[in-house]
Amino acid sequence: QVQLVESGGGLVQPGGSLRLSCAASGSIFRIDTMDWYRQTPGKQRELVAAITSGGSTNYADSVKGRFTVSRDNAKNTVYLQMASLKPEDTAVYYCHADIWTRNGLTRSSYWGQGTQVTVSS
Repeated sequence: QVQLVESGGGLVQPGGSLRLSCAASGSIFRIDTMDWYRQTPGKQRELVAAITSGGSTNYADSVKGRFTVSRDNAKNTVYLQMASLKPEDTAVYYCHADIWTRNGLTRSSYWGQGTQVTVSS
């Protein structure tokens, strides 16, 4: 079964930086878009950043200029480099990917388990 494993979350001071990673594994034929979402208790999950297989990116307005999403297709891994972190960035961050399996016959969405990011002095 395809799975996404996230790592890199933790506690960081305001203005600091943190790098999240998400590695996909399993019977993967091709990975299309890979995304990062975040969620705070009591609020809806929101899209933070996305990157296509060709490297095109888009970001939520709240993180533009501070966060950078990238991917290593050879490793089936997506990264989220977070800089100039603010307390408002505190949330559980989730990795998501649209993945083709079964030799390109099936396309499904997959989610990581989430990793906690806390920004506090």
